[in-house]
Amino acid sequence: MSSTVPNNGRKKRQWQTRLAFVSTLLPAPHQDSDETLSREMSATRDPTWWKIHLFRGMANDLKRRAPYYWSDWKDAWDYRVVPATVYIILPALAFSLDMFAKTGSSFGVNEVLLASVLGSVVFSIFACQPLVIVGVTGPITVFNYTVYDIITPRGTNYFAFMCWIGLWSMVMHWVLAITNACNGVTYVTRFSCDIFGFYVAFIYLQKGIQVLTRQWTSGEPAAYLSITVALLVLGAAYLCGVIGGSTLFQRYVRKFIEDYGTPLTIIFFTGFVHIGRMEGVELETLPTSKAFFPTQDRGWFIHFWNIDVGDVFIAIPFAILLTILFYFDHNVSALIAQGTEFPLRKPAGFHWDIFLLGLTTGVAGLLGIPFPNGLIPQAPFHTNSLCVTRQVTDESETGAEKGHTTRVVDHVVEQRVSNLAQGLLTLGTMSGPLLIVLHLIPQGVLAGLFFVMGVQALEGNGITSKMVYLAKDRSLTAASHPLSRVQRKGAIWYFVALELFGFGATFAITQTIAAIGFPVIILLLIPVRTFLLPKYFTREELSILDAPTASPFTMESVGGNYGEEVSDLHGATNVNERPGSSERRDEDDSTERGEAAGKSAGGDNYELQQQQRGGEGLSHRSQSRSAR
Repeated sequence: MSSTVPNNGRKKRQWQTRLAFVSTLLPAPHQDSDETLSREMSATRDPTWWKIHLFRGMANDLKRRAPYYWSDWKDAWDYRVVPATVYIILPALAFSLDMFAKTGSSFGVNEVLLASVLGSVVFSIFACQPLVIVGVTGPITVFNYTVYDIITPRGTNYFAFMCWIGLWSMVMHWVLAITNACNGVTYVTRFSCDIFGFYVAFIYLQKGIQVLTRQWTSGEPAAYLSITVALLVLGAAYLCGVIGGSTLFQRYVRKFIEDYGTPLTIIFFTGFVHIGRMEGVELETLPTSKAFFPTQDRGWFIHFWNIDVGDVFIAIPFAILLTILFYFDHNVSALIAQGTEFPLRKPAGFHWDIFLLGLTTGVAGLLGIPFPNGLIPQAPFHTNSLCVTRQVTDESETGAEKGHTTRVVDHVVEQRVSNLAQGLLTLGTMSGPLLIVLHLIPQGVLAGLFFVMGVQALEGNGITSKMVYLAKDRSLTAASHPLSRVQRKGAIWYFVALELFGFGATFAITQTIAAIGFPVIILLLIPVRTFLLPKYFTREELSILDAPTASPFTMESVGGNYGEEVSDLHGATNVNERPGSSERRDEDDSTERGEAAGKSAGGDNYELQQQQRGGEGLSHRSQSRSAR
């Protein structure tokens, strides 16, 4: 089917007419001379760009997502929702241990759990992107204890100061949402996402090592046992993932091991340390407090007025840095969780979710809990666990291998229940009986959990995949490998070197007192990719090395992927045309806006846009669609 069809004078719906599409301003077929076409396209590139249509981004996000709200709950009747709920609870426990040790017991288990509950409940019920898991992650722990190290020596009330950071940041988030600032996400590509994901992965590994180094205070036996248990947790959890992706056992056995291997590993090794002579070794465990009460002797509401007026304004630059961090971190989490590898059918909404993130940031400040935001790698893991696969014949094989079957992603269970259930289960862990159980978990086991998250994040990172490709025997590397299409092999080396340099700069600054400024380094990755890299790499090389993170269908909320080429009605190529402008989408608009998931045009449009991109993995999705 052609990617576009004539408009035939059909009236567009209100949310479509508000977008400035190139295709709507192209000349008619009988006027398509090069001079006329150039003049018309130049006119479209000279709009009054400085005019800001306030609230337009949020309004359009809600209009696009609202027709799917009821189906977001009905579609949750799927088994994949259960494993997607269970695993996400564990990382919050690990981060609570890290912040408890580095903020003078200001933040403990209950504070981190409540922050996860706040993010899960708000975003599962009200967000336009309910697949994105919101909670406490590595970068915000770095931010929290860096602020603690800077502020507490001055005698400033830490909780009141953090509250003002949250309140100022809330206002800044709302300004970003109202002014449609999330349109800047269109410039975010795999380059920035992979560097940030690589940084987060190493933060996890570093946190695990730091937890183990603190075990020496309990004596050598406890330290060595903790190290052993941490490595065993890593090995066992990694083995479960390997089995899940292998051909061993029956499929239902493999999926059970893959889905529940990590939680069962944590449970097993919590009891393992009490076997035999290990029972006599005193191990440090996860510190807990009274059920549903803060770790310190205070109430849940922060007296933000107990602070000097000067400190209120000193909190503003910290709030700016927090807003920069969340703007990048949360949107990158949303991009990766809705990446091109996931055949999503429901539209995204970046502007509205940034507004919600501002709300949760302000509320978290008032409650004296860590600020929640999008989680990496938990958010993409959540989407991946919701993928439903089916068995199809691999048509690319010939000879003796012909007829071999493989499993491909059929669809994603796009719903809100797993996110909400995760929040409610987390709330339950704040109860007295479950806090007693959590207190039994050795810190060495939690160090192993940090290692598991770090290794899993590295495995799915684009930098890792490129380095593995460069390390392979060239004669044994398939010619069909995407990176094999790069003509200049040195370009891959240069690109990876730039990514590692960006990661090194980000990671290095977090090891100093200037760690509070690391969000600025992260944000600078976007203009470096947009304006500097095209000077040294060709368009073809960048299309392979640095493809867009999400599909045009997902990026419709922010105007499409920067620099993406889409063919117009006359065979010309428009750059950075906003996805959704094609008349094909106009033709299917009534279906997309009026029907639930599974009947919408979103899935078909996703395939169409992937064909326009020439994205990787298209053949598998096409087989999946045809199989249905």
